[in-house]
Amino acid sequence: MAEDRGSPWRRAAVWSAVRIAVLIGGGLPAWAQAQAVDGAPACKPVDAPTVRADPQACRRRYLLQGVRESDLQSLYRAADAKRSGGDFDGAADALDCAEAVAGADAGWPADYELVRRRGVLDYYRECTVEALTRFRRALQLAQRHEDRAAEAKSWNNVGSALRRLGDYRSALQAFLSSLQVQRNAREPAPGPVLNNIADIYRDLGDTANAQRHYQQALGEFRRIGNRIEAAHVLQSQGALALEAGDPAGAERLLEQALAGYVEAGERTYQLRLYAELARVALAGDDAAKARRWSERGLALAAADGTRPPAPLQLQAARAARSLGEPRAALTRVKDALAQLPAQDSDRPALLAELAADHEALGEWPQALTALRESETAARHLREARYDREMKWMQLRFETAERDRTIAALAAENRLRAASLRQRTLALWLTAVSAVAVVLGLIVFFLRRQQRARLAEAARQARLAEEVDYYRRAAADLGVDRTRLQAALDSREDAVLILDAGGQVVAANRSAGRLLGETGGGASTLPGRSFGELLDEPAAGALAQALARLEESSTPQRFEFRPRDGERLQARLSETGQGEGSVVLGLDPLAPSAEAAVAEPVPGPAPIPVEPVEVEHEVGDEEMRSSFRRALVELMLAVVEAWERSTGQGRLELAEKSRIWRVTVDDGRLRARAMERYLSLAKLPRQPRWRDVLRSGYYVLAECPLEEAVRSELQRHVDAVLTYTRRHALV
Repeated sequence: MAEDRGSPWRRAAVWSAVRIAVLIGGGLPAWAQAQAVDGAPACKPVDAPTVRADPQACRRRYLLQGVRESDLQSLYRAADAKRSGGDFDGAADALDCAEAVAGADAGWPADYELVRRRGVLDYYRECTVEALTRFRRALQLAQRHEDRAAEAKSWNNVGSALRRLGDYRSALQAFLSSLQVQRNAREPAPGPVLNNIADIYRDLGDTANAQRHYQQALGEFRRIGNRIEAAHVLQSQGALALEAGDPAGAERLLEQALAGYVEAGERTYQLRLYAELARVALAGDDAAKARRWSERGLALAAADGTRPPAPLQLQAARAARSLGEPRAALTRVKDALAQLPAQDSDRPALLAELAADHEALGEWPQALTALRESETAARHLREARYDREMKWMQLRFETAERDRTIAALAAENRLRAASLRQRTLALWLTAVSAVAVVLGLIVFFLRRQQRARLAEAARQARLAEEVDYYRRAAADLGVDRTRLQAALDSREDAVLILDAGGQVVAANRSAGRLLGETGGGASTLPGRSFGELLDEPAAGALAQALARLEESSTPQRFEFRPRDGERLQARLSETGQGEGSVVLGLDPLAPSAEAAVAEPVPGPAPIPVEPVEVEHEVGDEEMRSSFRRALVELMLAVVEAWERSTGQGRLELAEKSRIWRVTVDDGRLRARAMERYLSLAKLPRQPRWRDVLRSGYYVLAECPLEEAVRSELQRHVDAVLTYTRRHALV
């Protein structure tokens, strides 16, 4: 299955090691992105009251030495360690203790660091709006005290939060502000900011600018000797090369990044890099190389005693499936999914791979289930991102409204100081105008809503009438069960009528007795599937006979023994009325007749239901061809309308409408009868035009169609009806 590199959840899973490490001034580990979606923690308001911790209890709990500066640093390290391990509550407790130990007179640097670190914790918790609020407070503290280093770090934090909220323009402005402050500092360190700017350009699809800023960030990190961050940049450049369609260049850059991690002794980032190398190998159709890379990563994880990351498991499974080992890939994906939280960003990709593995094994129901779960998980991630962006937009709106209110109040105060009379007059004019505008808008919207409600009610009424008409028309074209039952009851031989799905439509008493129904009760047979009355071999024979009948329309037969009766011979034939029903005749098979099985047995006599054959009524060959072409066009329009409105295939249409028979062909479910009506070359000589019309009525009545689609489908139905009415067929 092809990988969707453009989807947000996939890119977040693959490149978390590159982005997160430099998002918050270089202070966030790269693997924190996966932990940020492990759950859905409740976001506390920034100004919510907190319980002040006891400094002495905190010192005992964290074994502090009593020196304020070292105590704070120890608590910061404890908070970072707990946050890195996913213990967000423990990290918050450590920061509470740091605030209690620092005290009220600790000075603005401690206040700045506490606010910023709480913002980082909110960022990890996916509380991005709250994190942005804290980052901006930290920025104001740094600007107020003219600390350029703290200001640059805070601008970088603000840009990272804005980027996660989808506000790329504001994020780029924040990063550029951080870069400007860095360049004006005595000891500039613009590497993280340059890397973040490159990521922004990459998200916006500006490859040239992204590559240029990545190269500048790489030079800065190499200048200060930071091998790990340099490897991060190389990893980002490898991703950019792969997205540009250069697998060879991507592999070369990723191998350089791997060498940097190995040289620096950084083993955590190596695991995700091995996953990236395997992905690049798969992009180049080299499954063997992908397996080698993934096995090296798995061996490294086993040596460290850590759980392999989900992207590494995913690439290992893809490599195994590409090498013809879908069962091993399936096992690996299931193991990885069992260890992932429900809202992890890697879950959709793993579920998609699980579907591909089931598909490779021929397990179609399991593949469909996994694919649906993958789409559901991806949708949940998209909805979470949408919620964050909407919350940010709401905050921006409220902030703008607050600023506007403040500006209006300031203007009002100036006017009051200038002239009390003019202010009073202006207020009265504003109030009267506002009331007039509000009243006008209320009247306008009420009238508009009333017209909309009336139009919608009329549309719904018309739609209900159309649906009722279509259902009646479909029923009129179907089998008249009362007439069929009366016709069957007048016959002495055992006969049943089956629909396209093998369900019993009607049966006479003779059939009920032969099938072992108590007292010959044929009334218990209609509505049941005939296959339920047979054992497994007989059910298979029935399915084969129905399939052969679809292909040749020649009467078919087979033998079976009911569960509580004597051995019978069944004869299948079509009714000849164009509605797709099947006549099933039953005869006892005497022991002496065993030798005569090979003799041809005629099918049961047709049921007298006003026989009509379209082709016999059409004398003109050109008119006959036009009618056949109209039938094919109608069936194609029916299938297209069904697929567009429901998102399902033609097989589901056949199953749910029960108009077309579903058969098993080479281990696959097929609606072969319906497929013959989708091509003029395969159309039967005597087409079941009633079933085609019933299919059109079924889709018109049961599917939520767009107006254009409904009109187009109705046009094809009218074209067929025009012909049939012209020749008195309905």
